[in-house]
Amino acid sequence: MPENHSYEYAVLRVVPRVEREEFFNVGVILYCPGRKFLRVVWHLEEQRLSVFCEHLDMKELHDNLAAFEKVCMGTDDSGPIGKLGIAERFRWLTATRSTIVQTSRVHPGLCVDPQEMLDHLYRELVL
Repeated sequence: MPENHSYEYAVLRVVPRVEREEFFNVGVILYCPGRKFLRVVWHLEEQRLSVFCEHLDMKELHDNLAAFEKVCMGTDDSGPIGKLGIAERFRWLTATRSTIVQTSRVHPGLCVDPQEMLDHLYRELVL
């Protein structure tokens, strides 16, 4: 029988006008300590977002979301946060913030395959 692993995830949100507290789910970040797994998957529906808020800078938004990927992977260009351990990187990425890119509360679960679970959550919560 396959072994279950605990995981935590948060939904990535674009909050065009923070004061209105309206948001669009654009991605999911998943952390599975038992598998040393930290990944994010995201997609921007630019046309939909621009209808909601015509003054969004899509390039800046792409850059901000790409930074989440870099920190998850701990790439050389991810800055000092990317050099932290995997748990610290996840906690930093999911910390409460008042910016245009935010995360939901962190939610726990059990899975056999974290990549499969990430794909499932992305389909269910974003697409």
